[in-house]
Amino acid sequence: MVGDLRAVRAIYFDLDDTLCGYWDASKLGLRLTFEKHGPQGHATDDLVRHWAASFREFAPSLKQTDWYQGYLLKGEPTRTEQMRLTLVRLGIDDPELASILSQAYMEERDRALSLFPDVIEVLDSLRNLYPLGLITNGPADVQRQEISTLGIGQYFANVFIEGEMGEGKPAEAVFKRAASVVDCQPHELLMVGNSYHHDIRAALEFGWHAVWIRRESDVPPSAGGDFPKPEELPKGDPVPDATIGTLIELLPLLGM
Repeated sequence: MVGDLRAVRAIYFDLDDTLCGYWDASKLGLRLTFEKHGPQGHATDDLVRHWAASFREFAPSLKQTDWYQGYLLKGEPTRTEQMRLTLVRLGIDDPELASILSQAYMEERDRALSLFPDVIEVLDSLRNLYPLGLITNGPADVQRQEISTLGIGQYFANVFIEGEMGEGKPAEAVFKRAASVVDCQPHELLMVGNSYHHDIRAALEFGWHAVWIRRESDVPPSAGGDFPKPEELPKGDPVPDATIGTLIELLPLLGM
């Protein structure tokens, strides 16, 4: 199913795993970190599995804890706590090592981060035809660093980051704010993202158009062996205007 996108006057993109391979960078960053700095006597694969298990315990309830306000501003405290919890699973109580692992992981992940191959072609094709923006969840410092590392800031007149707004997708206030700065009605806006819950369903519920990009690489390291495939469309939920596998597929949907 492909919806009619002729009414679209402005386009917003998600960042991680929509424009750049964040999970790929995260997976490589974790492996390199544990290979170089992990505690002796523990295989890298085991360390990654313990990190994934501790992430599944720590991350889902983060927004309901005292950690969240700090997380909005800086990724370091929760990233370091994540490493500390990983070590605790191994019976290791070493906050200093947790801090070393946290810093190394951030650096290795950032070094591995790259745009998907078709992103610049698409942004160059769209930039003079539509106001372009970013709506991305995550700590303010991490998301700003990613935009800098990727060298894409010049494409986006409006950038909305969870850490800078105090809330993120799928909150309605985030989408309303994004709509107001481009002076568009909801039906004139398009959201392009990889997360059905945060990007697609939210946009559709608020009256936007939505194109869901689904890549085989879009599997987080925390999934371990339990969830080896990308997210599926929940039964009975709103259907996006289109589902694509690469960003270049967006252009013909817009009549280009």
